[in-house]
Amino acid sequence: MPDTTTAEDAGAGRRRLVSGPGLLLVWLYGVMVVGAVSRSAYQISTDFGRAPLAYSLSAAAALVYAFITYSLVRGGETARRAALVCCAAELAGVLVVGAWTMVEPGAFPEATVWSDFGMGYLFIPVILPVTGMLWLRRER
Repeated sequence: MPDTTTAEDAGAGRRRLVSGPGLLLVWLYGVMVVGAVSRSAYQISTDFGRAPLAYSLSAAAALVYAFITYSLVRGGETARRAALVCCAAELAGVLVVGAWTMVEPGAFPEATVWSDFGMGYLFIPVILPVTGMLWLRRER
């Protein structure tokens, strides 16, 4: 059978990102995946017509959290870069939606994961991507 191992995956070339504080990041992102998936699945399945944008944003946040969690666990330089880009996109989303909900509170009839800068989630949605980006840059 041919060897399909890439240079990145070989031996020490694939460095795990979940050591030390990275393990806490993976755990927190995992919790956010469960929270965002649960929230959006319930909201979408029970009353999507009430606030489709808010519920869709919560589902999108869940996908972003899941991808970052996967990338951190996978390790390697490509996964690190992908996680870094997703953390930046997550932060942009939190800042845009957070500002939007503060400026125009009626824009979202129901809260999203990122509403009010993640206040419903103890501000973890705004803190986590900053922490993640710092960790990922340090682990380069």
